[in-house]
Amino acid sequence: MLYLVRHGRTDANAKGLLQGRLDPALDAIGRKQAAAIANMIGEVDEVISSSLVRAVETASYFQREVAIDDRWIELAYGEYEGVPAGEVPPEVWQSWKTNTMFATKGGESFGALDARVRSGCEDLADRIHGRNIVVVSHVSPIKAAVGWALNTTMDIMFHCHLSQASLCRVDMGRFGPLLHSFNEQAAID
Repeated sequence: MLYLVRHGRTDANAKGLLQGRLDPALDAIGRKQAAAIANMIGEVDEVISSSLVRAVETASYFQREVAIDDRWIELAYGEYEGVPAGEVPPEVWQSWKTNTMFATKGGESFGALDARVRSGCEDLADRIHGRNIVVVSHVSPIKAAVGWALNTTMDIMFHCHLSQASLCRVDMGRFGPLLHSFNEQAAID
């Protein structure tokens, strides 16, 4: 089974900021979320993470060596990193939604993100038979991986919600990837 885990909460998440490649650590709630999701999943064979601190810190709760793979790093929002999501101009959101090759100044396109994530998924496809592999990543790469599992495009990006420290389960079936669950959450104390 492939367990796609979104990192726990950061202070920037709590403030509604676009983080992109900004590199804050988990806040106190994020650490509780990371512990809870790791406990919910249990024993795994392998842990892979984006190199960003919030992902690596979440991955550390799985008590295994963490392999870094930056195909799972968050989208670079460029000039909008650190900006409250509500302050991003509507025309920028519209461009992100309608043009997968659109990138802001200093940013990355969703099309480029999708290509790198699908490459990561394809590399894992044969390895998840009979094994439990966790990938700790970010909202956009996980949605791209779900798109891969559903054999669809990035059009799903703006039509599904993925909470912090949430879990999506993907396995390989007879006909390819099979989404078992989306946006599961563990209760925290």
